[in-house]
Amino acid sequence: MTIAAQAISAENERSALIEESILPTNLSQRPISMLGYVWIWVGIAVMIATYSLGATGIAGGISLTTVIFTIFLANVGIGLFMLLTADIGTEHGLPFAVYLRAPFGIHGTHLPAISRGLVASIWFGIQTYLGALALNGIGSHFLGFDNWFVWYAVFGVIQVVNTAYGIKAIERLAALAAPCIIAISVWMYFTLEGIAQTKGLNIWNFQATGQMSLLVLFVANLGFWSTMAIDIPNITRFVKTEPGTKTFLKRNKSMFAAQLIALPATQAMIAGIGGVSFIATGNWNPIEVIQAESQGFALIMLLVLVVLAQWSTNTAANLIPSALTLVNLSPRHINYKTGVALAGIIGTLCFPWEILDNLFVFLGYYGAFLSAIGGIMVADYYLIRRRRVNVPDLYSMTGQYRYSGGVNWAGMVAWVVAGGVAAYYSKYAFVIGFPLGLVLYYVLMKTIVLPRNPQQEIDSSYSDLYLATSVGKSWFYLGQGEFQRMSIAEMGASQIAREDL
Repeated sequence: MTIAAQAISAENERSALIEESILPTNLSQRPISMLGYVWIWVGIAVMIATYSLGATGIAGGISLTTVIFTIFLANVGIGLFMLLTADIGTEHGLPFAVYLRAPFGIHGTHLPAISRGLVASIWFGIQTYLGALALNGIGSHFLGFDNWFVWYAVFGVIQVVNTAYGIKAIERLAALAAPCIIAISVWMYFTLEGIAQTKGLNIWNFQATGQMSLLVLFVANLGFWSTMAIDIPNITRFVKTEPGTKTFLKRNKSMFAAQLIALPATQAMIAGIGGVSFIATGNWNPIEVIQAESQGFALIMLLVLVVLAQWSTNTAANLIPSALTLVNLSPRHINYKTGVALAGIIGTLCFPWEILDNLFVFLGYYGAFLSAIGGIMVADYYLIRRRRVNVPDLYSMTGQYRYSGGVNWAGMVAWVVAGGVAAYYSKYAFVIGFPLGLVLYYVLMKTIVLPRNPQQEIDSSYSDLYLATSVGKSWFYLGQGEFQRMSIAEMGASQIAREDL
């Protein structure tokens, strides 16, 4: 069976657990290069909401230098965490929601997965709303047309259509968007600094009267990216990976520049621009500031920044994760394109303007429960299974991941307890939710669940039969619910043999 035939088979045989877009990707289905992945992350990191993050730090009495450095360090930390969860995609080609069937069960996966998908949809709405406001301001200047809601709808539809074309279209957009975003952001910085100088303000010496804790700013930024930290396999399953790479560093070498350089540097730069905007004018949104004082070419540059920044973030960071969680919820009825459309609709109906006014509260509460999922994933993948996964059973209604009625109560209890405690201390959500979720899940699995629910990858003494990329193999769907682990060469030989028959 050819790879194309696998897709047709999966589409024709859609079941409660199987649909083409949530099958494991094999090593020949990973088109994103290391540079392409870097561009994707530059695009993801440039979010208008990030300006607010930097401005909030300045308003809280933190200096511009300290704000930039704190956000840079926070992103290095979350980048390291992303590298851990990224291996689920590079090793096994699995999407986030499907992998959650291991720690939560084939039915239990839906609550934590949808919680992430809902947050992704909300962020889509926020990004689209902010982009629409800027587009409306520019449109009213050039066209005399003033209706932000029309721009909101049009911008949303364009992003949905682009995302529906798949990961390659998203990579092409990122490769175009990222260099433009960087160049325009540098221009924005110097423009804002000039405004500050005309008012006699030194941006590097400015000190507001607030008393915000550095730890609160640090943790808020962790929460900012807790969404991507847990579902990064949705993207890394499409990044080119060298077969037979046993060591973690070699297997994930295409991820390091993006996670540890592109993300921290870009996020710190954008937050810094938001801080400079606040110092110069008291407004966290530099787009509104420059728009009020610019015309002609300057406004065109702003239009390019707004469109590319929000667009490149929404496709990879929000629409894909949300769409795949919806597919996982009902594979029989929802395919990838339908999932993207539904995610877009949900996002546009979430009143993002209300959420944006309470951004830190939003970050704290969703960061609490998503950080707990992150701890559970790391405990399950590294401590419980040692990176081995019985992939065929993830797609089986009667396999080992059925647990108790389709739910792994170790995962559910650890998630609710750790997430609840972290939400109670929401200012410090991520640093509480992640370790608490990890410890609770590990203890519950070892003492209660595993003695009653045998797991083949564990009972085999962690056999390499349950690895994929590390041993030069991929999981192929053969139809009728059957999977086989083969190399690309073996898959080709198998196809030739079938044709000879």
